[in-house]
Amino acid sequence: MRPRLLLAMLASGTVVAGALAQSLVVQPWPASGIAPAGSKVGWTVRLAEGALRQDVTLRLKLNGLEPFAAWSQRKLPGGAIAVETTLDRPGWLLLEAETKVGDRVVAGQGGMAFSPWRLKPCTQRPKDFDDFWQAKLRELAKVPMNPRLERADSGSEGVEYYRVQLDHFRGSKIHGQLAKPTKAGKLPALLIVQWAGVYPLQRDWVVSRAKMGFLTLNIMAHDLPFDRPKEFYDELSRGPLANYAAIGNDDRETSYFLRMYLSCYRAAEYLVRRPDWNGRTLVVTGGSQGGLQTIVTAALHPKVTAGLADVPAGCDQNGPLAGRAPGWPMWHWQTQGKDPQKVRRTAEYFDVVHFARRVRCPMLVGVGLIDTVCPPPGVFAMVNELRGAKETVVMPSAAHVGDHGPYWRRSEEWLRDLVRDRRPSVRPWGEEAGRGS
Repeated sequence: MRPRLLLAMLASGTVVAGALAQSLVVQPWPASGIAPAGSKVGWTVRLAEGALRQDVTLRLKLNGLEPFAAWSQRKLPGGAIAVETTLDRPGWLLLEAETKVGDRVVAGQGGMAFSPWRLKPCTQRPKDFDDFWQAKLRELAKVPMNPRLERADSGSEGVEYYRVQLDHFRGSKIHGQLAKPTKAGKLPALLIVQWAGVYPLQRDWVVSRAKMGFLTLNIMAHDLPFDRPKEFYDELSRGPLANYAAIGNDDRETSYFLRMYLSCYRAAEYLVRRPDWNGRTLVVTGGSQGGLQTIVTAALHPKVTAGLADVPAGCDQNGPLAGRAPGWPMWHWQTQGKDPQKVRRTAEYFDVVHFARRVRCPMLVGVGLIDTVCPPPGVFAMVNELRGAKETVVMPSAAHVGDHGPYWRRSEEWLRDLVRDRRPSVRPWGEEAGRGS
């Protein structure tokens, strides 16, 4: 899928192919979708209702890119099919199944991760990676924040609500919304960062967390007001920001994501400077592009105490060099009209796997095993680079968009602990987790 089309689908809320309602049910075994390399594994493929009466087209892909031929299939009683395979090294297999029911084509997908705790980044971190980002933070520090707050109706008793604007990097602005309980006293802080696309922020995103007890700030990923009519954002999505991920991506000084990454740092810094912050708890959370920003913020800001990132983007940007599909925004392929080598060198300074080793706070990460937007190998490689306590919620039947219930439930448990200044209990990740599959 071309990056421009993919971005448009994410921006509009259109569900990508892997997340469409699936009439073919694909169930992995083991049920966790995780197995040690070399294990015999498989999937059962059946119709959600009724027996399969037509042939099923089956395809296996290795790490989201290469066809994988080493598999077999057999029919099962009741009109189902068993697909069996193995992989002798760490990696990810994606099963794509398709058949016809009458005149209608129906499809389903299944994923399997082999020894994902052994996956590593596909490229080396640039030697001057830390120097570059420290220089950008010094440049940012020369710009006063000049916070401007405008109080507005929260729509909820016991919650204060504000529109917020901060001065930012190279003449830009940060726009966001802040909510807090009206009760006096010091509060734990929560920074919410946004998934891909161009759209307004919803007031309830911060008000609901303020009702939990958080001092909550939610920022736009773009230098745009956050509360204009939908048509305002739709026009930008079709026009100058239609493929914002590619803007300036052949130079680390001009990449669109330079301002975005630094805006997360500045937002976190604003929270810790507020007199109503409790001085102990600073949490960052987001999904997809927001997951990317969560990890970057935890890497750059030393006072972040926990991060929650669902299906994080930005991992393994040069994955095709190692036979792995990159995660959105897929900079390796965002080279139209540019020198591909410059784009790919620049991508290394923004690849989330290279930020991960700077993260030492607890992290919760959601991974979908049929996610082709942010493929599992890059996400797992990023998780393995994290230096603090880490927990992964692996969702065998989850695509990038759709029901991520296991992650959502676990993230709520983490937030209930964190708002009380309690360290969440972190479930094991690595070979111990694999033995429980």
